[in-house]
Amino acid sequence: MISVVQRVSQARVMVNGATIGEIGAGLLLLVCAEKGDSEAQADKLLAKILKLRIFSDEAGKMNRSVQDVQGGLLVVSQFTLAADVSGGNRPSFTNAAAPDDGRRLYDYFVQQARSVHPVVATGEFGADMKVHLVNDGPVTIPMTIR
Repeated sequence: MISVVQRVSQARVMVNGATIGEIGAGLLLLVCAEKGDSEAQADKLLAKILKLRIFSDEAGKMNRSVQDVQGGLLVVSQFTLAADVSGGNRPSFTNAAAPDDGRRLYDYFVQQARSVHPVVATGEFGADMKVHLVNDGPVTIPMTIR
C-alpha cells in the first residue's frame, strides 16, 4: 500500500460542496491500495503511521507521534498514488488495485484506524473530492509498504 502522510494544522474534504470529513491538528493520509495488497499491508501501514514521530516535542524536535499529541486522522482514498509515468506523459494506473479491492482495503484501513485511534475522519471512496489543508511545517512523507 502507498500513503502520502501530511502533518496538518487542519484539513477537510468536500464532496459536492459539502464537508464530509474534517480534523484539526493531525495527519492527512492519502491512501492507495495496489494490486496484490492485502490486510497485512494495511495493518503494517497503519501501525507505522501511528508511531511515526513527526510532531514536535518541547525542544522543537520531531519526536512525537500523532497518538502522543492526540491528533486527528483524515483518511482519503487516492488511487493516483499508483501512477506510473515512466512510459510517457500520460500516467498509467495499472498498478492500482481493482476498484472493489481498493474499496475493501480502504474500508478495512479506516475500520482498523477507528478501532485504535479516537479521531478518524474520511473522504468518500471513488468520489470527486476537494481536499483543503494547511500543511504544518510543511511535513510531507511518502510511504510504501510491500
